[in-house]
Amino acid sequence: MSSEDAMEPMSAQFFTGLGVAITGSGSATPETNLDNAALSQIVETSDEWISTRTGIRQRRLSSAYGSLNEIAAQAAQNALEMAGVSPQEVDLIILATSTPDDLFGTACLVQARLGATKAVAFDLTAACSGFVFGLVTAAQFIRTGVYQTIVLIGADVLSRWVDWGDRRTCVLFGDGAGAVVIQANARDRLLGFELRSDGSQNASLTLAYQGQAHPLLENLAIAQGTFSPIGMNGQEVYRFAARQVPEVIEKALFRANLSVEQIDWLLLHQANQRILDAVAQRLKIPNEKVISNLANYGNTSAASIPLALDEAVRQGKVQANHIIASSGFGAGLSWGSAIFQWGR
Repeated sequence: MSSEDAMEPMSAQFFTGLGVAITGSGSATPETNLDNAALSQIVETSDEWISTRTGIRQRRLSSAYGSLNEIAAQAAQNALEMAGVSPQEVDLIILATSTPDDLFGTACLVQARLGATKAVAFDLTAACSGFVFGLVTAAQFIRTGVYQTIVLIGADVLSRWVDWGDRRTCVLFGDGAGAVVIQANARDRLLGFELRSDGSQNASLTLAYQGQAHPLLENLAIAQGTFSPIGMNGQEVYRFAARQVPEVIEKALFRANLSVEQIDWLLLHQANQRILDAVAQRLKIPNEKVISNLANYGNTSAASIPLALDEAVRQGKVQANHIIASSGFGAGLSWGSAIFQWGR
């Protein structure tokens, strides 16, 4: 056994089938920056009120003419460049989003922007859990030998669906995109995962369709309308996350045959600094192992995990063979954890 082999977690070390590795990351955010002081001119709030309750100090907002597919494609291109992969080598593009440019799907627009001519492309909707759900989905295509190279993108433009007069929600959300390249690999770097859903708590966080009856004939009416702004019961979401996220991470670690002490980084959905702190404390993970860029971007939903990952990689924090415990949680309600190693 080589010294490199000795460093491998047990589940990856003795994996004999086709594995997966994350070989590149990228991110993109709109240029417009809205800090808490400027936000206080829109709604009754203050930098102190927002920062002490959420940890957020600013967020990026897409312009009136900006598109989701534009920032998603830029994040994907950046990830491809890091991985040294051309768009023509991509077999599949998965776009995790809840705010598509087109309800019929936006992944194909990203495919066209990238010039990934042979790639299949589809949207995946799991709200703030979207990136983790997408990572697990992508892994199955590779593990079964169907595809070799996949681009997974998490991207959302939540500013489209925020009630900017509701200070309970408008202070939280921002726009952005993050992406990773996932490739077939001799060693399986996705070490373990656990996914969960609970529709009985759906009302805690919604972006719901609201329609009105539109008569077509005397005895025939259909509904027509649009989506209402984001609605959230913040206390319920906090309690849910503080209780369920540590548990799902522990279960994913069990599947990976790893202990909490073997984690190099805790990478959570960037929802609220209080949630990040509560989860880390329950798992007894020190603050220096927690990746957080929430202060600069706010809650970017499916984009938050890959955006934070890309920053940490480019800053030199996350390095080859580091073990990352990631977890997404949010609307659905849905939540999940994926334990992975960075690099080939």
